[in-house]
Amino acid sequence: MRHVSTVRQFGLTETTRLIERAEYLRTAKRAEIQKNLAGMLVATLFYEPSTRTRLSFEAAVYRLGGQVISAENAQENSSSKKGETLADVFRIVGAYVDAIVIRHHSAAELEEAMPYAPVPVINAGAGSGEHPTQALLDVYTIWRELGRIDHLSVAVLGDLKYGRTVHSLLRMFTMMSNISLKLYYPEGLGLPGDLLSEMAQAGVRVEHAGSVEEALADADVVYQTRIQAERLEALEEVCAASDYAIQAKHLSVLPAHARILHPLPRVGEIDPAIDPDARAAYFRQAENGLYLRMALLEQVLKGELS
Repeated sequence: MRHVSTVRQFGLTETTRLIERAEYLRTAKRAEIQKNLAGMLVATLFYEPSTRTRLSFEAAVYRLGGQVISAENAQENSSSKKGETLADVFRIVGAYVDAIVIRHHSAAELEEAMPYAPVPVINAGAGSGEHPTQALLDVYTIWRELGRIDHLSVAVLGDLKYGRTVHSLLRMFTMMSNISLKLYYPEGLGLPGDLLSEMAQAGVRVEHAGSVEEALADADVVYQTRIQAERLEALEEVCAASDYAIQAKHLSVLPAHARILHPLPRVGEIDPAIDPDARAAYFRQAENGLYLRMALLEQVLKGELS
């Protein structure tokens, strides 16, 4: 349908089209694109905290000439507090706007409620499930930094069990050619079994590293992630995260052409001393999200998303 719920909706053709449009919007004069979403109204509903995703979506709408109404901390500051179902929220909010961008704590609840929305809904992160627009901007960033999105050796570090950004990005890699993964994560925070099966069926090579140095060696892309402390039950699981951080000393084993990505926010996973290094691409990655989401909003609101 017209909703954006999972990266499985995006093949290489659709992804390439979004990348090309994002590149155009990056350099287009504002006066030229201010009418693209003129008269359109988008609601952003965030039931979990967000900085980059919420603000980049809202900025994207405004830059294209649309308008935004927003509910931040909707879990506490909306009728959800009174027990209103998400399906009813979509019915009501969908009567006011042309599209809904939502972050929700339950992937299952979001999926169940989407059919009740009378307007397009964009998943801006759902529990420990998926974060499709993050994966799209990650692929866009890899393309901008390395000039390709295939034939890649990718190191993935951190929380791979609850990290929805990892889940979406790896599913996108199943559509690409000659991808190999090297994983390094705390005990108990590895990839879910169904996702590992998807990787195997798609021919993605998966190895397990025994150290940060081993993970980074020979990598084209390093995807570092935050330990999802809010989803963990044991404090010792959080403390173990420090063993998976990238320190300045690790740069000596990282190839000169490699790029370090992180969906942010970072909470100690990357030493700030690495920031000036040309291989540190995470702030450029966050900026890329604005243009990719502009491109996606155009397609969704103009009915061009299949």
